[in-house]
Amino acid sequence: MNGRRTHTRWLHRSRRQSEELISASGSGSPAKVWAVAFACVISFMGIGLVDPILPALAENLHASPSQVSLLFSSYLIVTAVAMLFVGWISSRIGAKRTLVVGLLVIVVFAALAGMAGSVNGIVGMRAGWGLGNAMFIATSLAVIVASASGGFGGAIILYETALGLGIAVGPLLGGELGGISWRGPFFGVAVLMAIALVATLAFVPSLPKPKRPTSPVAPLKALRHRGLLTMGIMALLYNWGFFTMLGYAPYPMKLNAHELGLVFTGWGLLVAAFSVFFAPRLQARFGTAPVLYANLLGLGIVMALIAAGVSNPTVVIVAVIVSGAFIGINNTLTTQAVMLVSPVERPVASSAYGFLRFIGGGLAPFVAGKLADATDLSVPFYLGAATFLLAIPVLASGHSLLRKAEARLGEGEPVTPSLTPVGSPAVATDAPRVIVAVGAHDRAAAIVDAAARLARDTGSPLEVVHVQQTAVVEEQAVDTETDEQARAAVTAHLDRLSADGVAATGQVLTSVGDHAAAGRALAHHAAEVLARTVAIGRSPRGPVTQFADGSLTTALTHSATCTVVLVDPDSTPRHLTKDSLAEMRNSAV
Repeated sequence: MNGRRTHTRWLHRSRRQSEELISASGSGSPAKVWAVAFACVISFMGIGLVDPILPALAENLHASPSQVSLLFSSYLIVTAVAMLFVGWISSRIGAKRTLVVGLLVIVVFAALAGMAGSVNGIVGMRAGWGLGNAMFIATSLAVIVASASGGFGGAIILYETALGLGIAVGPLLGGELGGISWRGPFFGVAVLMAIALVATLAFVPSLPKPKRPTSPVAPLKALRHRGLLTMGIMALLYNWGFFTMLGYAPYPMKLNAHELGLVFTGWGLLVAAFSVFFAPRLQARFGTAPVLYANLLGLGIVMALIAAGVSNPTVVIVAVIVSGAFIGINNTLTTQAVMLVSPVERPVASSAYGFLRFIGGGLAPFVAGKLADATDLSVPFYLGAATFLLAIPVLASGHSLLRKAEARLGEGEPVTPSLTPVGSPAVATDAPRVIVAVGAHDRAAAIVDAAARLARDTGSPLEVVHVQQTAVVEEQAVDTETDEQARAAVTAHLDRLSADGVAATGQVLTSVGDHAAAGRALAHHAAEVLARTVAIGRSPRGPVTQFADGSLTTALTHSATCTVVLVDPDSTPRHLTKDSLAEMRNSAV
């Protein structure tokens, strides 16, 4: 679930954006990125894939709903525990080997689940599947980013596209294959993951190991930090309610596998759409915490409606589909909140958060089954509603931490520390400077050179600001480049400009997922130094994403007190305003 976390537009992608995406993924060998992205689609199908066949499993294997719910519990609890150790494993054997082992484990245990003859056998195989899933999801985003030789923008688009497709298509495929046999979805995953395994072995190169191995206890130690623990407990409560609904809602709907697949596909489409399109806009307008408060309240109300109307299939169906909107927003903003308040390295914070999140998701179906057996089917849903609501005061207990973290990346006095000078300090001059903001992609040098010509023509000093971002998608967060790489990128620009006789200074602007916050921080910096102009280039992520609400470009244009221009090596600079942004956004659709 990248405004947010590296946001992408995965629906209605135009041909032009697809070409930009391929270019950003590395024009020389995009196959290595596509291979992992394909595996991501199949992996993200894993949870929703079994929903349409839950009633069929109960009927064919003569099992109760509470027994069948253990398919979720075993899968998610093993995933949760494994999340604590996969970073340690990856730091020793390498990201590609960890990815390959994870894929192999999924293939084996998905196939064994399809061959199982009892519900207990499937539960055991799902546990093994969860181990492979943890190894895969903990490294897939990092592998895609590292493999994207043309810049991380296209890689993140692919990852988030895979996420959206997996969530939406998983239930549909599960319903179609489940209509043939309950074994179908398991064998389907095994075959598709086997293809992904072969593609990964063939196309994805070996990646260097980190210089400093990760400690196996680092994620648990990270939970000593109040902010990370608070957000993690909030995520645990949220996922308790979420997986209660996912594990038990199919039964009162009284639909066949095909029909259940269609219902959860509708749900998945809303999850993907609201995480991509609406979450960043709401976050940019109201802030992370207020949106999460309202969202958790909305989920609590929807869950209570399911509980009250559990005897009416129509009520349950409509409520489940509508919940997709709230879940999409929550998945996006919860991860960003974790990364904002976390004082530890992003991968470590991601593992610690994933542990708590999946533990909540794993325990919920088990407890729900016991409650349903002892009382009636409405009670687990009422408990799920209560956990959504309980997450609100937990989040409120860390509100000040989140607000301060957002301030460091947003507006106000604390913005300045997020900018780190690189190279020699600026020579004192009365002339207002030109600031050029670039990211890590293959067009960065051309953009800086175009801004240098603008600075020369106006007699202004030049400042190069390199935007260093942490990609945040669902529970995964990965630094798209190290601090050393970001500084090296700035130094390369400064050296090249110096060779051409252009004096310039450099900065690194850090950003966690939220592009809009980075744009506002850049505008604040420009105002502080009384800049004449801020120049930006065209994003490798395409015009729809670049000029959308919640993007860095839009937030910068709306917040800046100086002129903002779009520079292009092949054309004259274009002045950006609210009207011109809307025009370029509409012309790109």
